[in-house]
Amino acid sequence: QVQLVESGGRLVQAGGSLRLSCAASGRTFSNYDMGWFRQAPGKEREFVATITWTGAPYYSDSVVGRFTISRDNAKNTVYLQMNSLKPEDTAVYYCAAGGGGGLTLESVFDYWGQGTQVTVSS
Repeated sequence: QVQLVESGGRLVQAGGSLRLSCAASGRTFSNYDMGWFRQAPGKEREFVATITWTGAPYYSDSVVGRFTISRDNAKNTVYLQMNSLKPEDTAVYYCAAGGGGGLTLESVFDYWGQGTQVTVSS
């Protein structure tokens, strides 16, 4: 089992920045691909970014160039640095752990956090 706890979400103005953190406990963090997904009100949950266990990042087209995913295996933590935030980035952001390919797919991630709310005001 892997337990994931997200933090860092809050209200921010458009154009601002936030850094989300996801602290993991349980099994060996460094063995897992780590992902961030988000769910806006009335919408399906969608892929945001993934970082593989080797450190390779992948991003959705909607956030590339604005968001940066990183991981610190010594701290069992994955981060999502979000810059140039837009109102359409408003969502609950979820951290996930998994592996085995399909890095943009929810189905390959076995463990999920409870989410942290990000609200971007215009």
